[in-house]
Amino acid sequence: MFTGIIEGIGTILQKGTAGGGVVLTIEADFELTDPEEGESIAVNGTCLTARNIQGNRFQADVSPESLSRTGLGKLVVGSRVNLERALRLSDRLGGHIVSGHVDCLGSVLERKPAGDFTLFTFSLDPDLARYIIEKGSITINGVSLTVNSCDDQYFSVSIIPHTLSVTTLGELKPGDRVNLEVDIIGKYVEKLLLGKDQRAKSSISTAFLAEHGFL
Repeated sequence: MFTGIIEGIGTILQKGTAGGGVVLTIEADFELTDPEEGESIAVNGTCLTARNIQGNRFQADVSPESLSRTGLGKLVVGSRVNLERALRLSDRLGGHIVSGHVDCLGSVLERKPAGDFTLFTFSLDPDLARYIIEKGSITINGVSLTVNSCDDQYFSVSIIPHTLSVTTLGELKPGDRVNLEVDIIGKYVEKLLLGKDQRAKSSISTAFLAEHGFL
């Protein structure tokens, strides 16, 4: 489990293949204090298992399933990625609850300045649009952000200069693909209210949640 608050940037040192998946060797720009073989690290928002940890370097296996749902397969030697180690129970929850299980890939549709901020607009899978609400939470390449506006095909976020400087989001440009994870709480609420068989036909909205006491 993660928070979406990035600890640092990693650089891909090596990329290999194994068992239909990919093996990444990553160097973090911060020390992995008290490292534990097999611990979880979010790489661009994707929960991976760290092994062969040596100083600030580690290896991670990316399964075929993760390759199909994320942009990790497009990484090359020299690519920079956002890194976050797993949440500890004593940590502050500075972002929101992030599982590290990417839902889909989105694309940068637009990037433009808005005062001291930068406004990004992203496309998304229409099947996931019902989980994204105005002022709700979204994870983009592992970064916890607040949704400015949204509809069935896009959403926008306003990013502060600090976030752009300490994550890889500052490098994004129109056409770039990003890993998206919607707020997991919305999925649980939907299933509890509607049941598994009706989930695909869900019409969850802000008004619906308010009517049932969730807002």
